[in-house]
Amino acid sequence: YEDWDLEDLRAYIDWTPFFRAWELAGTYPAILTDDVVGESASDLFRDAQVMLDQIIAEKWLTAKGVAGLWRARRDGDDILVSPENDEVTLPMLRQQVMKRGGKTNNCLADNIDTSDDWIGGFAVTAGHGIDAHVARFEADKDDYNSILLKALADRLAEAFAERMHEHVRTDLWGYAPDENLTNKALIQEQYQGIRPAPGYPACPDHSLKPLLFDMLDATAHTGIELTSSFAMTPTAAVSGFYFAHPDADYFGVARISEDQVEDYAARRDVPLDRARQWLRPNLNE
Repeated sequence: YEDWDLEDLRAYIDWTPFFRAWELAGTYPAILTDDVVGESASDLFRDAQVMLDQIIAEKWLTAKGVAGLWRARRDGDDILVSPENDEVTLPMLRQQVMKRGGKTNNCLADNIDTSDDWIGGFAVTAGHGIDAHVARFEADKDDYNSILLKALADRLAEAFAERMHEHVRTDLWGYAPDENLTNKALIQEQYQGIRPAPGYPACPDHSLKPLLFDMLDATAHTGIELTSSFAMTPTAAVSGFYFAHPDADYFGVARISEDQVEDYAARRDVPLDRARQWLRPNLNE
């Protein structure tokens, strides 16, 4: 998708994180009438709408994205994916925390069947074109509008991730063709399926991004590139996997023990020290 309509994405923006980025506590739209921060939030929101109008009318930004669907199967905690008959192993991590009531320790691989299933992936950005406008604001020493533009680009990228996921559920994958949810319901995740991203709690290893990008040929399709530390550029970008299992839900892997680190290193065929480096925030040290 080389140029997704920004006006379409506007309707999918979750504004609550926008205000948090400005250290204004509250949930949209109630924050606009909050006794403490309501006036500041309303002024900021008004400025954001004016700039958003200009972004769309003058095409300051270009939204590019790609989504893919592949046959897959589970082998233990690994997901074996077959893009173009070239099998790729996506190793996942399992919770090791003690749970009450006999609850299971979750792993994303549990959402994939052991014989024949599907998995998806995506990468989207709303950051193309931003640099020239940020440079213009910074040349004028206009930090406020520079920060405002970056915040809006981030919101549009997240909105694109939401919109693409809806498109996948209702059309590309089509497992929920009759879905008809409001933006509030989408924000509350009242749909079937999840889109966990490498580096986030259920999939904490950022180093899975290159595997995902190779499967999607994401850089060629979207212009998003990965740095040596697996950050995405443009920074207003989102990527992740699609799981459609009816019971799929978000969770955090949290702390893991040395035995799983050793197993993970073996499954990824990398030295143990490298696996420790990738998983350092989750190590039970």
